[in-house]
Amino acid sequence: MVYLCAGLCALAASGCMMFRGRRSKALLVGQWAAPLLIMGLYNKIVKTEGHD
Repeated sequence: MVYLCAGLCALAASGCMMFRGRRSKALLVGQWAAPLLIMGLYNKIVKTEGHD
């Protein structure tokens, strides 16, 4: 749940920065969402399937 919230917060922060005219920073923060969501997915798979 933490990774999902972090990913959504990164998207929201990116949108706010884009509307304020900070385009380069908004693009940087917007790119954080995908790795955060992937880490959350990996964490969920490891918890349900286990690891070797």
